[in-house]
Amino acid sequence: MMRYDPVKRSLGYFFNKTPFMRKLFYGLLDLLLLRAWHLRKEFRTLKKAGVNLHTVFDAGSGFGQYVWRIARLFPNANIKGVDIKDEQVEECNTFFSKVGLSHRVSFEVADLTRYVVSNGYDLILSVDVMEHIEEDEKVIKNFFLSLRKGGVVIISTPSDKGGSDAHDHEGEGATGFIDEHVRDGYNIDDIRDKLKQAGFLKVYARYTYGKPGKLSWKMTMKIPVIMLNKSKLFFIFLPFYYLIVFPIAALLNYFDVIIAHKEGTGLLIKAIK
Repeated sequence: MMRYDPVKRSLGYFFNKTPFMRKLFYGLLDLLLLRAWHLRKEFRTLKKAGVNLHTVFDAGSGFGQYVWRIARLFPNANIKGVDIKDEQVEECNTFFSKVGLSHRVSFEVADLTRYVVSNGYDLILSVDVMEHIEEDEKVIKNFFLSLRKGGVVIISTPSDKGGSDAHDHEGEGATGFIDEHVRDGYNIDDIRDKLKQAGFLKVYARYTYGKPGKLSWKMTMKIPVIMLNKSKLFFIFLPFYYLIVFPIAALLNYFDVIIAHKEGTGLLIKAIK
């Protein structure tokens, strides 16, 4: 069983030394993470449609990389990011203050099962969060209540087609590659139903991480995390490893974004209030 959190803490410590290093980190995440490729497509679609975002909520903001992208893509948007980890919230507030965006970007510690800002947001973003929350229906309802009429929620989460890599583990009670998950992925119809039951009028769901994306994920995420869980000395070799695999992974990511997958290990859901 592999753990992401210790690796994330090490990466955050290394790249949080200067604003330049933090921006570099965001750029690397944008290039390497397939979910970021799919989200960029959704953000561009909103931009091309002329959507004018005034208020945005990143529910589970982590390192703040999606807040960074939205802040630049929608320069008039006020953005709130929340997370359960104090150190990540503090680091994000420090970075966005240093780059002069604290007047419209802020972060705080919050529990999504309790966080509601009635009719507060035009867009809610939830990236790799729902699979960590037992009371997911309560959170989805809070999203609905926190959106303005016509507002959009975008959710990226693993599917039940092996989204937590549970298919690689055999035997009774086998769980996924990522032990921080409380479920091994969502059924596409089940999560649609949960959003509709919460009150959303239109729900669109599609698979991500099809065959090309699944291979890319193994190359860019699974193998490095396995190595780093064995020894942090592998940090020394990571740049050389990514120099070799990135051109292949980037091509795989591109195909994953443009292909309509019959099934995949990820889900991208967009729901409109």
